Amino acid sequence: MSCAARDHSRSHRAASATRFAYASYLLLAAVACSSPTESPPVAHARPGTVSGAVAAPTPAVLVGAGDIAGCASSGDEATARLLARYSGTVFTAGDNAYEAGSAADYANCYGPSWGRQKWRTRPAPGNHEYHTAGAAAYFAYFGAAAGRAGAGWYSYDLKDWHVVVLNSNVSMSATSPQVAWLKADLAAHRKRCTLVYWHHPLFSSGPHGSNAFVRPVWQVLYQMGVDVVVNGHDHDYERFAPQRPDGTWDPQRGIREFVVGLGGRSRYSFVTVRRNSQARYNARFGVIVLSLFPTSYHWAFLGTDALVKDSGVANCH
Repeated sequence: MSCAARDHSRSHRAASATRFAYASYLLLAAVACSSPTESPPVAHARPGTVSGAVAAPTPAVLVGAGDIAGCASSGDEATARLLARYSGTVFTAGDNAYEAGSAADYANCYGPSWGRQKWRTRPAPGNHEYHTAGAAAYFAYFGAAAGRAGAGWYSYDLKDWHVVVLNSNVSMSATSPQVAWLKADLAAHRKRCTLVYWHHPLFSSGPHGSNAFVRPVWQVLYQMGVDVVVNGHDHDYERFAPQRPDGTWDPQRGIREFVVGLGGRSRYSFVTVRRNSQARYNARFGVIVLSLFPTSYHWAFLGTDALVKDSGVANCH
């Protein structure tokens, strides 16, 4: 396993307490996260004072991963069992059905596992979806839940959060129709807390590495105060400190990126640890559970052994 030893040991020491806190939804009542003044921390984010006078609100829950279903792997069945444990919205971060995102791949590989949660899934496409011309089978399988056919970008609200889904398999240049739509969407939905997901990450320590072509999107997201980005593509789990689009640590306005590519297809080793990478894990498949509160969020990455491998809390900007 290629995982930062310090992050790994802390995750296991805190696992029991974290699972209890998540299940009860009490950990994040009136969270106030403190920020260091020098270098970005490797330890998990720390919750602040919890008010005993105010009951914790019930969060919106977003649970999912990318790089999911292959008929030759049983990993997607294992992560699908994790999905069934949580209510809320299921997301996919692309490469949902291997090898080619064909109608047969969706019917025979994705359908028997993650497809059981199709009714509550809001997907994003990956590059494997485009091994079938125009990702036609992807759009046909998910229908209106995948946004406008042929585009693949759309948005929705989860309680107090605005959620945006993008398509990194079509142009993300500054002058592209997708980025023009993104600017208009974010301007029209000025919620305090915003999360965006798509397939290819800007920052990654995995073998696919960082993808500079998505930086124009990050520049828009940073300017508009987006809080969280979730991606797949590299088949591992990685959490970054809040950053600017150029990779500079920014605890006040930076975007926190998660790479969650352990949906079930295969697992990758880490190659080059990127700056501001705070947690890395690849020993098991798993999903991320994001609890979205009115002004804050809690993350927990669960392996298929149902243990928490990484978790933390943070305020929105």
